[in-house]
Amino acid sequence: QVQLVESGGGLVQPGGSLRLSCAALGGISRIGSMGWYRQAPGKEREPVARITNYGGSNYVDSVRGRFTISRDDAKNSVYLQMNSLKPEDTAVYFCNANLRLVVEDRYFEVWGQGTLVTVSS
Repeated sequence: QVQLVESGGGLVQPGGSLRLSCAALGGISRIGSMGWYRQAPGKEREPVARITNYGGSNYVDSVRGRFTISRDDAKNSVYLQMNSLKPEDTAVYFCNANLRLVVEDRYFEVWGQGTLVTVSS
């Protein structure tokens, strides 16, 4: 079986930076698109950034220019560099990936447990 494990969340002051990491573990043959979602208190989960297996990326308008998504397929990992953080960025951030498994040759959508990012002075 496979799982996504996030790390890098924490408390940061407005204007600060944080880097989130997500590693896919298990019997993975190929990795498709990967992305980050977030859910703020009292709000629905929203997509933040996504990157394809060919390197193309897209962002939600509220983070464009401040966040950068990247991937390292050799490490089965995806990252989110967050700069100029604002209080409204406070949320639980979830890793998401489309993974092709060794045991079944098709893509499965997999979610991480989430990591909390708190932006506050």
